[in-house]
Amino acid sequence: MMKRERIEKLQTKMKALDLDGFLVTSKENRQYLTGFTGTFGWVLVTQSSVYLMTDFRYIEQAQQQARGCKLVQFRQYAPVVTLRMLMEDLEVVTLGIESDRCTVEEFDLLANQVRRKAITPLKGFVEELRQIKDEDEIATIGRAEEIGDEAFAHVLKLIKPGMTEKEIAMELEFQMRRSGASGVSFDTIVASGKRSSMPHGVASDKKVEVGDFITMDYGCVYQGYCSDMTRTIALGKVDEKQETVYNLVRKAQEDALQAIKAGVTGSEIHAMAQNVFQDAGYGPFFGHGLGHSVGLEIHEEPRFSPRAEEVIQENTVISVEPGLYLPNWGGVRIEDLVVVKKDGCINLTHSPKELIIL
Repeated sequence: MMKRERIEKLQTKMKALDLDGFLVTSKENRQYLTGFTGTFGWVLVTQSSVYLMTDFRYIEQAQQQARGCKLVQFRQYAPVVTLRMLMEDLEVVTLGIESDRCTVEEFDLLANQVRRKAITPLKGFVEELRQIKDEDEIATIGRAEEIGDEAFAHVLKLIKPGMTEKEIAMELEFQMRRSGASGVSFDTIVASGKRSSMPHGVASDKKVEVGDFITMDYGCVYQGYCSDMTRTIALGKVDEKQETVYNLVRKAQEDALQAIKAGVTGSEIHAMAQNVFQDAGYGPFFGHGLGHSVGLEIHEEPRFSPRAEEVIQENTVISVEPGLYLPNWGGVRIEDLVVVKKDGCINLTHSPKELIIL
């Protein structure tokens, strides 16, 4: 169903820029505003109405999902021609577009049908609204993260020496689908032994061995929303250095979690984790941002990073994922997903974080 409150917020932003219409072409923003999950369709938002344009394949689906929108079927005309005709009928003169979602070819097609000077390219125009999640979104992401927790508990019963990283990834993904996920939110990362020093070490044919760290970073898509979590476990035994590195990563995350609340900047939270590593002499081995927002897409704004000066607002859903990566040795990452609140945060990830040795 069309999200009236979200549409009204978008129309307020349009009015401030004197826009008669705004064109939405991206899948995620289309779903956010209208509820329509089909893979093809454009949305034209005016100051008074919302028009969902799609083709014959999705008309019935659009009727069911996008109640409140006025449906326009692409017929013998190309989508851009249908848009021009609709704009003429509605007397839409000034049009905003998603500049960061539009290819050069698409822009040229639009410019050939609509006066180029009437088009206003805007980056992140809808995404700014998506930064703060409502109760339904938080509940959906919470269930998606719960599915990830269930998959972690499942795979712990199966991991053994000789199993490949791909087999571990397959078990995680299958369990998430069995629990209701429609798919994965990104390529599943399973990196063991020396490979765990690669932050994005996608699962390979390597067999896990006694003494390995095994880092599993994965997520699912549930009702269109993404989850994201990471746990690092050990197989068989660990040495003193492994314990030291693991405990440093855990402390870095705990310090960051304690500092998260609405009103702080992303760089301030990132520094909480970075300082733990720096004080212990491991600063150079943490080379990525501490976290990113999650929603209809796996990587959204705002973020926790050294350059993130934006103030984090209440009801932002964001990851907290410190890690240490030592080349030719291995690595550790621990990641939770949290909801930022006025005086702290609510953790959506419930899998244990003490060092698990199987």
